[in-house]
Amino acid sequence: MEIIKPLSQYLAVMLLSPLLLGIINRVKALFAGRRGQPLLQLYFDLHKLLAKTPVYSRTTTWAFKAGPVIGVSAMVTILAVLPFAGRPSFLSFEGDFIFIIYLLGLARFATVLAALDTGSAFEGMGASREMQFAVFAEPAFFLGLTALARVTGQTSLAGMFGALTGDTWRVAAPVLALLTASFFIVLLAENSRVPADDPNTHLELTMIHEVMVLDHSGPELAYILYGASLKLWVFGSLIGCMVLPRHSGSWATDCGLFLLVMAAVAAAVGVVESAMGRLRLTKVPYMLITAFAFSALALIFQMGR
Repeated sequence: MEIIKPLSQYLAVMLLSPLLLGIINRVKALFAGRRGQPLLQLYFDLHKLLAKTPVYSRTTTWAFKAGPVIGVSAMVTILAVLPFAGRPSFLSFEGDFIFIIYLLGLARFATVLAALDTGSAFEGMGASREMQFAVFAEPAFFLGLTALARVTGQTSLAGMFGALTGDTWRVAAPVLALLTASFFIVLLAENSRVPADDPNTHLELTMIHEVMVLDHSGPELAYILYGASLKLWVFGSLIGCMVLPRHSGSWATDCGLFLLVMAAVAAAVGVVESAMGRLRLTKVPYMLITAFAFSALALIFQMGR
């Protein structure tokens, strides 16, 4: 019986994660004064793509086909480790935050390798940009989780977020605020959102992630889109668990509040995309260096307490 609640949480994430992108698009449409896409548009797109027959270039190999599968599999595995509303998942273990960083790296490697396998200079350009920005994003994310482990004295994600309470915020508010800001910046960059990237652009001079998946079609494109929604949930849930250190003792109450916070995180992404323009490519590293600085300051402040 103990496995039922974690399994229910896991299945809920699998089902609800595409809804986050729908919320972002609806918020952007509201700011632009448009009707916008339906809230469930991604579900319709996934259903349509899964029914199509993929088309492959004659220059591609098995690496091109494996990229989307490895990417979505890595995200599914991460979500089996990630806590839900501060409650442990069924695969939680000590040091699991390092494990998810490696899985994120594996997903990125598979996507980049699939892009390079096409032999297209255009996709190679996007892969190069992706890896360049990852050099700045990954250390910021790892250092932020290390600082959080230092705050809570725990080395598992479930232990970290389970140990966060209102009292923790009162004692270490500057540290946790810096970490929240750092994670949000990394969320924007890792999920190809404005101002780091624009998932809706098709201008070759500015494309990063989208250029790497231009040759994918059918079910494999569905895997990529679904994997992107899962990745957004991964980073959003870390922020959600951070800003909602409330453990009422009621599983249903905690889960309901957590889902509301996740919707608020998605809405915040939509507000940022509506209020800001996309940064020049040369400015994106500065944004990620800011995230790294926030994480480093948080660690320094915590060590000095």
